Parts: sequence; structure tokens; C-alpha cells
Amino acid sequence: MLNIAPSCNAETKASDLVAHYALQITRKTILITGVSPLSLGESFVKQVAVAKPAIFILAGRSIPKMQPLIDEIGRAHPEIIVKPLALNLSSFADVRIAADEVSSWTDVPYIDILVDNAGIMATPYQKTEDGFESQFQTKHLSNFLLTNLIMEKVLASKTPRVVVVSSGVHRVGHIRWSDYNFNDGKNYQRWLAYGQSKTANALMALALAEKLGSRGLLAFPLCPGTCYTNLSAHGADDYVSFAADLTEMDNLIVGNNGAFLSDCHVADQRQEEVYPWAINKVDAERLWALSEKLVGQEFSW
Repeated sequence: MLNIAPSCNAETKASDLVAHYALQITRKTILITGVSPLSLGESFVKQVAVAKPAIFILAGRSIPKMQPLIDEIGRAHPEIIVKPLALNLSSFADVRIAADEVSSWTDVPYIDILVDNAGIMATPYQKTEDGFESQFQTKHLSNFLLTNLIMEKVLASKTPRVVVVSSGVHRVGHIRWSDYNFNDGKNYQRWLAYGQSKTANALMALALAEKLGSRGLLAFPLCPGTCYTNLSAHGADDYVSFAADLTEMDNLIVGNNGAFLSDCHVADQRQEEVYPWAINKVDAERLWALSEKLVGQEFSW
């Protein structure tokens, strides 16, 4: 029987694409951040587990909250090794501790796929302990730091990939280069802040593709579509295109490394699926330099 690829559009189910691309998932080591109950990350893990990756590294702020998912994967797929990782994205110090732990694991010599998924959405104004607007740090700066700190393990894979979960909401918020903290909250608008973080996600993935594509890294930002998750106090949606976008990363889009993905295809700027400020290579490099400054470390890729 021919294994015919499902159509790729807004109605595509993750389960269909995972089944079709199972051979690209099986025996892989996958690290995903943000797998709390009823989250997009939890749904991703459940969908992709069917294709039997070798190792799932599940990173989140509270390991006890992840335990039901860990137990469920253990019962349904006992052949998959599940490694929990405590990760608090509101603290650079905690991010460094988590990265050091991953780097110390001798039983995980490489990471095939890193999925930067964790974050918060449209929250009231708050600064982190490091002094940054909470959405900008938890969704961008800390993911930027973690990704670079464990990049050598990603590059040790024969097929290294980084997926950064962005959003169509990037349309409402470009990078506020001189006021990313919204004047200490005086000019704060929660959706503009969320949009800024999502634009940052897109630019970070683009920068990774530009800097490390020559070393085999594929990096893509994506919009997962409308997903009713714990971010909006609803249950997870079965039509999550998140896993679909990940498994779709085969030879069809290698030539578009760094491109913004939406509804399982490269986003069309003419159809306003992606806005110019989220795919600008000059801005991607500018944000990279700013992010290095803000996290206090340079990365020479």
C-alpha cells in the first residue's frame, strides 16, 4: 500500500502527518519545553510518541505537573525513554542550571530536535528577576539562552533541527528596539508585548538558520494555528498543526531554511500569513546581538 502524504492545510491533523512521517521521528531524541497539562506541548508529545522516538526530554517549570504525562507515555509507549527537566524560563540562572544538566547527560549524546515551545500569553505587566518584561524573557530571551547553551548537543545530531513556536499574533508587535520593557510598564499593552515576543521567536529561528545552516541545522519558526490550550484556559485541540509542521520538515522545505511556517506550509507574505518584520534578515541579526547583550553572553556560531 502506498504511503500517500496527507494534504497540508489548516485542517490537517497532526496524527495523519505523524503516521506518514513516522520513519523521520522513530529513534530520534527530542527536547521540548512547555509540557504542562492541557498545553500545546503536551498534545505534541502525545501525538509524536506514536512514532516512537527514542528519548523525550520534557522541560517545564514543575516536574510534578508533568508527572501525569510522563506516566501516560510510560504506560502507552514503554519503549520511549522519558527524561524530565526542571526549567524556569523566568530566571537566566535557572536556565543555565537546566542547560548544564542536559550537557552533563552522558546517556544523551545528541539532540535531534529541539522544540522551543514554552511561554506565557498576554499576561499583566511583570518584570522577571533579571529585569525584563515577563513575556519577552520567558518566550524569547530564555529560549535564546537555552538553545545556544545546548546547541553543541543539537549539532552533534546527524539531522539537527530547531523548531521555535511563534504565532500569527506577531502581526501586532514588532521588536521595540529601545523600549522592549514598555517604559517599565507605563506604556504596557499585553497583546503588543505578546506580539513582540512572537516576532522575536521568528527572528531567532531565522538567525539560527543563517548562522548554522552550513553545519546542517534546519531551524524554523511556525504558527501552530488556533489551539485551545491552558494558555487560554481551554482544553487542547485535536487539530494541532504543531506536530504536523515538525514532521513536514523533510526535503520539501530544506531550501527554505529559516522560513516561517503556517498551516503546514511556508507562509505567504502576499496573503499576510507573515509580516515583513518577522522575516527580515537584518532585524534577525540585530535581535541576535541585542539578545546576546541582554543575556550577558556571546555565541560565536
